[in-house]
Amino acid sequence: MGLKELTKEVHQDAERQEFVKTLMSGNMSDEMYAEFLYNQHAIYNLLEACAMSHGLLNDFPQIRRAPSILADFQELWKKEDMPKITESTERYIKHMYTIKEDPKKLMAHIYVRHMGDLSGGQMIKKRAPGSGTMYDFGRADVKEIKERIRSKTDDSMADEARLCFGYAAELFKELHNAQKKEV
Repeated sequence: MGLKELTKEVHQDAERQEFVKTLMSGNMSDEMYAEFLYNQHAIYNLLEACAMSHGLLNDFPQIRRAPSILADFQELWKKEDMPKITESTERYIKHMYTIKEDPKKLMAHIYVRHMGDLSGGQMIKKRAPGSGTMYDFGRADVKEIKERIRSKTDDSMADEARLCFGYAAELFKELHNAQKKEV
């Protein structure tokens, strides 16, 4: 069947969140987007460190997003105090520690997060506040990177990939709710 088809429903659920709609509208505040980036950095930094410890990113080192996410955050965040890590990000990080020695499960998360950056992230880059370096892969061949990621995945990763999409949807809900409280 394929990982894309096996995760379609949860993928669509994540994409339908109000936070994503606001982001795609181009009407997201610098501060709200920076809070998103702050949480993304915590997630990607740990995921990529775990993945690198297993050599999962050796074939495509340009895929690393954590440094770019941090740069985007620093560009936009103007407050002295740092934003809060959301509950869903905390749960995600705890989960990552339970799978850090399982390359297949880590690869499922690389698939969800990095394929999203290579695909839909290219649309977000045009609408998000700031430079959007999180979604900039330089001169890298995006098609080739996607193929390399796909070549390292299989259907047995579907449950873990679904879990990753679920965590993404939770983060979007939390950020949207926080945004509503501020308005």
